[in-house]
Amino acid sequence: MKFSHDIQIDGKRVCAVDDLLSMEHLQMLTQALHRSGYTRSEVARPDTAQYRHWATEIDTKACQQMPIYSPAMQALSLFSPHTSLRLYRSYVNVAHFGDMLFTHTDCLPDAGEVTALWYISEAWDPEWGGETMFYDKNMDVRAAITPKPGRLALFDGDIPHAGRPPNRICYAPRYTLAMKFERV
Repeated sequence: MKFSHDIQIDGKRVCAVDDLLSMEHLQMLTQALHRSGYTRSEVARPDTAQYRHWATEIDTKACQQMPIYSPAMQALSLFSPHTSLRLYRSYVNVAHFGDMLFTHTDCLPDAGEVTALWYISEAWDPEWGGETMFYDKNMDVRAAITPKPGRLALFDGDIPHAGRPPNRICYAPRYTLAMKFERV
């Protein structure tokens, strides 16, 4: 396994790895996400609470049985080889053209949490947008990860980031399956 991206932002890492899932698994997951029930329940930050976005929770035990779990754990062992991590939350965000997604962090500063973010789709055109943007402490963009089908992004949870919704020409939903890990 080799990271296609390995970037440092203010001493924290953002990595990505491709081709961990078969097309069969991607198709199965995409179809399951198409049928899932979503609620406007996810909030990026307390000051943006009035702008909730679409999400659905995945039970952590169920997540551990999914085809995404084992490759995510293998990638995590390379990303953070000397840290024991435990999955504490898993959920799917869905975004469409016109949705508003805000910059946020996934944990408090220096909490040591890691986010594994899967991009789930059968196809994605780079012209559709939907990148995940990563910012430094001055809120300047330092990295962008394209939502390539089956790509896994791993990053320190306290890096400010934001998913970008798809562009107007995209009629496909942008699914990200987030797995949040904390130190044990």
